Amino acid sequence: MFSKVLIANRGEIACRVMRTCRRLGIATVAVHSSADDAALHVREADQARAIGGAAPSDSYLCGERIVEAARATGAEAIHPGYGFLSENADFAEAVVQAGLVFIGPDPASMRKMGSKAGAKTLMDGRGVPVVPGYTGQDQDPALLAQEAARIGFPLMIKAAHGGGGKGMRIVRDADGFAEALASCQREARGAFGRDRVLLERYVERPRHIEFQIFGDRHGNLIHLNERECSAQRRYQKVMEESPSPFLDPDLRQAMGQAAVAAGRAIDYVNAGTVEFIVAPSGEFWFMEINTRLQVEHTVTEMTTGLDLVEWQLRVAAGEALPLAQEQVRSDGHAIQVRVYAEDPDQGFLPGSGRLRRLRLPDTGRGVRVDAGVEEGDEVTVHYDPMIAKLIVHAGDRNGALARAADALRAFDVVGPKSNLAFLERLLAHPVVVAGEIHTAYLDEHLDEFLEAGESPPALAVAAAAAMLLEAERETALARSAPGPDPHSPWSIADGWRLAHASRQTLAMGWREARIEFDVLGHPDHFTLDHAGATMAIRVKARRADAVVLDVDGVTHRIPARPSGEDLLVHWQGRHRFHPVSAFLAEAAADEGTDLVRAPMPGRVVALHVAQGEAVDAGAPLLVMEAMKMELTLRAPQAGTVAEVRNAAGDFVEADTVLVRMEGS
Repeated sequence: MFSKVLIANRGEIACRVMRTCRRLGIATVAVHSSADDAALHVREADQARAIGGAAPSDSYLCGERIVEAARATGAEAIHPGYGFLSENADFAEAVVQAGLVFIGPDPASMRKMGSKAGAKTLMDGRGVPVVPGYTGQDQDPALLAQEAARIGFPLMIKAAHGGGGKGMRIVRDADGFAEALASCQREARGAFGRDRVLLERYVERPRHIEFQIFGDRHGNLIHLNERECSAQRRYQKVMEESPSPFLDPDLRQAMGQAAVAAGRAIDYVNAGTVEFIVAPSGEFWFMEINTRLQVEHTVTEMTTGLDLVEWQLRVAAGEALPLAQEQVRSDGHAIQVRVYAEDPDQGFLPGSGRLRRLRLPDTGRGVRVDAGVEEGDEVTVHYDPMIAKLIVHAGDRNGALARAADALRAFDVVGPKSNLAFLERLLAHPVVVAGEIHTAYLDEHLDEFLEAGESPPALAVAAAAAMLLEAERETALARSAPGPDPHSPWSIADGWRLAHASRQTLAMGWREARIEFDVLGHPDHFTLDHAGATMAIRVKARRADAVVLDVDGVTHRIPARPSGEDLLVHWQGRHRFHPVSAFLAEAAADEGTDLVRAPMPGRVVALHVAQGEAVDAGAPLLVMEAMKMELTLRAPQAGTVAEVRNAAGDFVEADTVLVRMEGS
């Protein structure tokens, strides 16, 4: 076995490989870009080497620098992780030529899979089912149109070199073929440098089911069962599970045998994934072999009880596979989802920024979290914005779905926006619960998984109000003046008034909106007026992660808890509330002054004026984001903008002078 391994990757990938190496007593070397100088994978490694600038092309994709780092640190082998150079045959060959071990397949096997067209031709010759299509070298548009007519519509045009959904078009009739072909070729040329395409029959409502294969240098090659990855958005996997809810024993056996045959066709060694497309009828076809460990290998580990990274290391060190095919087991059900810093409501726009708060679910008892960041770390704009992977395991699929939902509720991310609410809705969606989702469903029905409505559910507001009132009571008690009788109402500074309960107006920020509500009563028993409705609420219990409310005679247990200054409530979705002043709607400078100050700490998000501009009294000057709310700062009087002291994006402290005015 190796004594030291360099991991040519970053984030949760590198951290995951390091965990196995540490358990086996193998020292690890991390490589990092300038942006990752203090990243978690750097902190976790035994040694770390800087290899270049922030852009992947200046660091993680520089194979020669990675090989140099391995030799300089005395590493005997390089584990490529998954992504970056993990499927680059030239890099694998350079590692071997440097006298090091590449922990992955042979470069020759990788090259056979480098072209989708060549791979399909090879598999077809070995009896592995392939989707009917055209994979020839002749790319004459007239010939391609002729082949399209032979295959029949709908069909898919795919870039022969590449992946990730780029260079792919679905064509449903002959009239749209020429335009789609030209568009696909342009995209393929720009993304991969080559515009060769292949054509294949498009399967409606398909499932994406893949088999984990493993081979060694002693002639053994087996599969470790399947994973279903049919929940996809724009060809990117969103949820993975094992076993597939679609397969029966006969179909599972047939696909497993085809996966092994595909591996043997290219003399495969180490970990790989054979991906199939499966029709609703159960007919299946080969898509490709990913010549690396997959991001979703974790669900295979959870159901088989195996450590696939350990298998990779042992096979690379020359050992034989520890199990024969008939010894591979599959226990229970596992599900994985990926928590990203992204905004689903803005087209899944990737996020970035410091993780001011990061709480992860407790691990163990069927819950696993693979993370590459910790609280206080930065999610940078340079790389994939993954925060963590959640993997759960239970005795059956329903149990796994429930465990995943519970674990997602335990996540708490403050800083960049996250897809947590989207994932919670995904796992609860009827099509997912029934195990009937296909690869096109999310794209066709995305609105079913996104936040809707202009106001939160009434019970979510009720739970937040109960928590807010309790927090105010605790604050009041802490400030109460000591007296001879601790039970006297005169010793408690809670706003109590003789003869009647107190009415107060409260406000909270929710998403981009501000909601107000009136409460009458006490923290344990009150009425709440909101959005034209009145609820009579009695708090039956307060727990660390939930409140139990009697609302108009019906009892509800509502998962809810504090999240820093915020209140996090799970009821018909994930809702984050932020208490704000009931009397702060739009902030303005004090009338009669020429200085416009920040009313509280926050960030300048927009400027509406420039130096020298004449404005009327009350005109908007700038917008701040403070306490999760946008505040418009307005001109205190008519005049001229003498000075603008900050730019959009600046963070400012309370009372900072932002704009100086001159009277007219």
